[in-house]
Amino acid sequence: MDDTWDFEFLSRIADSCLSFLSEFVEDWLANDMRVSIFKILLSWLIFSLIAIHFAWKVYGNTVNDMYYRQGTGQNGGTPDTAPHLGGWDSAAGDTPKVHRD
Repeated sequence: MDDTWDFEFLSRIADSCLSFLSEFVEDWLANDMRVSIFKILLSWLIFSLIAIHFAWKVYGNTVNDMYYRQGTGQNGGTPDTAPHLGGWDSAAGDTPKVHRD
């Protein structure tokens, strides 16, 4: 019984996809303003994605290197403490707490 239900479900999905595609093709072949705007926007989207792809291929490494911090320290090239600041030392002379595993 489950096999017939699965077949019916798949046939309904296939029928709905085919009806959608046939309506889409009919609309695509029609020369009205709605289809023309859709074609223009679709071509602009495809052109933009291709341009982004090629720009990333050419300049991707440069952009990545600009934002990748290299060196030593807590965040790459960031120093551990600023040289002109005293840090977080308390005024009472307590020893600073350190993290221990």
